[in-house]
Amino acid sequence: MSHFPSVSFIDKPWGAEYTQVPECEITSTQSYASSIWGGLDIKPQESFYQSPEKVPETTLLKSGIPYRILGSTNEEVSIIGLGGAHIGIQHDENDSIRIIRTAIDNGINFMDNSWDYNGGVSEIRMGKALQDGYRNEVFLMTKIDGQTRKAATEQLDESLRRLQTNTIDLLQFHEVIRMSDPDRIFGPGGAIEAVLKAKKAGKIRYIGFTGHKSSEIHLKMLQRAMDNHFMFDTVQMPLNIMDAHENNFEKMVFPVLLENKIGVLGMKPLCSGLIFKNSVVTAVECLHYVMSLPVSVVITGCDSLSILQQALQAARNFIPMNEDERSALLIRTAKAAEKSGYEPWKTGTAYDATSRNPHWLG
Repeated sequence: MSHFPSVSFIDKPWGAEYTQVPECEITSTQSYASSIWGGLDIKPQESFYQSPEKVPETTLLKSGIPYRILGSTNEEVSIIGLGGAHIGIQHDENDSIRIIRTAIDNGINFMDNSWDYNGGVSEIRMGKALQDGYRNEVFLMTKIDGQTRKAATEQLDESLRRLQTNTIDLLQFHEVIRMSDPDRIFGPGGAIEAVLKAKKAGKIRYIGFTGHKSSEIHLKMLQRAMDNHFMFDTVQMPLNIMDAHENNFEKMVFPVLLENKIGVLGMKPLCSGLIFKNSVVTAVECLHYVMSLPVSVVITGCDSLSILQQALQAARNFIPMNEDERSALLIRTAKAAEKSGYEPWKTGTAYDATSRNPHWLG
């Protein structure tokens, strides 16, 4: 059963052809959140910590890296994903290529990227790194900012050229950070039309979305999809120990994703390093916290081989946190969480690339 009222998914399978239907009326984020939960015996969860026996099953170990199933896709993906934003900032592109190939050689198969990362450099360097047979070893994801049919088509085709591939495994709508974004993407002439056409043509295999601003916007995007008899394969969102202290993504969005068997991609597990300024938690503890949630992949940025090795070791040594360990970590970080600044992407615009470049949206 879906958490969403008045929508049946029996008629249309995952990734079914998009069909326009009348939109529900939503006047505010508060009324929207109420529409999601109202009338249902469902409440935002206090936590989605999973006891060790309930953590998603490890389907295999590759070079010691656990793999999990990506939602309902049956795709096996590494518990750690290599973040694309950090690929492209190296002075020498050979260093970027070395990081990517070292990750793959050591068991990471989930590659994250975006059309807008580093002006396209991240995709270009990943495309080069995936030559010589490496493309066959990975599950390749990238994102587009375009919210119109035209902009989405142009950006997707450019991403395919940069990545030097005929097919992208997972394409996600990037920066769904405004309450108006879901309406544009699913409206007449919206980006969903281009993406579904691309899927039919074999240019992409799965469809998801990502955003970092608020759980209400994520929920609206999910509702708009369901209004149109469409189910996303994946959803990406910030998941970290600081988010756990708020009534936000972990508590508000997880119930919908899990109930509908949508693959969960966790990002910003280290709060872009801001979490370490008070020295109350380690990088490995942060990664293990998110791995202990029912996520498919934890995406983390690695701008050097040493940071990559840290992520690899965290994955290889991962043992799901038990309830006492999780509670102790929350208690230890509670005082720090009272202060603002650990998740600036939720409140400011510094992380909003499409706000600075609105023409990307189309």
